[in-house]
Amino acid sequence: MNIQMVDLKGQYSKIKPEIDKAIIDVIESTAFINGPEVKAFQSELQDYLKVKHVIPCANGTDALQIALMALGLKPGDEVITSNFTFAATVEVIGLLQLTPVLVDVDADTFCMDVEKLKKSITPQTKAIVPVHLFGQCANMEEIMKVAKEHHLFVVEDNAQAIGAEYTFSNGETKKAGTIGHIGTTSFFPSKNLGCYGDGGAIFTNDDNLASICHSIVNHGMGERYYYERLGVNSRLDSIQATILRIKLRELENYSAARNRAAAYYDKAFADVQQIKTPVRNPKSTHVFHQYTCVGCGVDHFALQKYLGEKGIPCMIYYPVPLHTQEAYKTPQMKDEDFEVTNELCKSVFSLPMHTELTEEQLKYITDSVKEFINK
Repeated sequence: MNIQMVDLKGQYSKIKPEIDKAIIDVIESTAFINGPEVKAFQSELQDYLKVKHVIPCANGTDALQIALMALGLKPGDEVITSNFTFAATVEVIGLLQLTPVLVDVDADTFCMDVEKLKKSITPQTKAIVPVHLFGQCANMEEIMKVAKEHHLFVVEDNAQAIGAEYTFSNGETKKAGTIGHIGTTSFFPSKNLGCYGDGGAIFTNDDNLASICHSIVNHGMGERYYYERLGVNSRLDSIQATILRIKLRELENYSAARNRAAAYYDKAFADVQQIKTPVRNPKSTHVFHQYTCVGCGVDHFALQKYLGEKGIPCMIYYPVPLHTQEAYKTPQMKDEDFEVTNELCKSVFSLPMHTELTEEQLKYITDSVKEFINK
């Protein structure tokens, strides 16, 4: 059985005529950079997210870096983020000579622990970067309250949860990435909304921050050849934009397909005590960028090897805490401060999750996992 962790080819086959024509149209137009397709995608994504400004850029890591650059932070300023995340979240903080402050995560949602966040704030803290991990929102209502109380910026790392929706206590709903001062995302091919190369975007409702971000992505220019600030060269090309326009129209269907697969996994593992299936934050919908379980007394590396031998991909996101990584560890970060992260890195495993999973494949995957646990 040909099972993929992410079946991009199967997904492409269903939209192939539309994709192929769109790519050819861009090539024939020769408007490869900042062309009409980029502007159209920008407008359509703004409408989908109900956000005032979308600033496309070259990739999700750039999006995070540009967002932090736009805030006018100074070297040494502290930025708080999660320990349990992909390295790019912390990487950009270090690249800008800011000081990353890592906090532990909630054991159920894997997102930032708000109580640990509160304890990590110092006079040097200037920003918080919550990560909407694996497809659902962090506890944004409480995070925004903390930020407001301490006059801090909030930059949402929304690389894994585009399309997720957060509901506030008053019933108001907002899309992930549109709640903080700035939101960022990645269009890496395996993302829920992915292109066929690299791409990213920044979101904001703040006119001033949007203007700064637009300038930064294009070498710091305002008016052409007039440079207002230090910038970078980070633009979404037109071929990627035209692909994303087509896939954006399918995003809600993609999320529904992922949720159907997640529901199958949930039911199959409901009586398996050794597996803790993903816990949903009641305030957030889940778009299942990953279906990540916690193995209780399960050797996740042995499970990964066993499934691999049966033709089933299984990934471990993430096997090593950031506070122990050579690039990021500091004497101030104590192992005992990251009890949840340390345990997750020893026990999590992610099963295939994409829009093309069939019931036959899901049965084979879940049966194989249960075979390993019962052997």
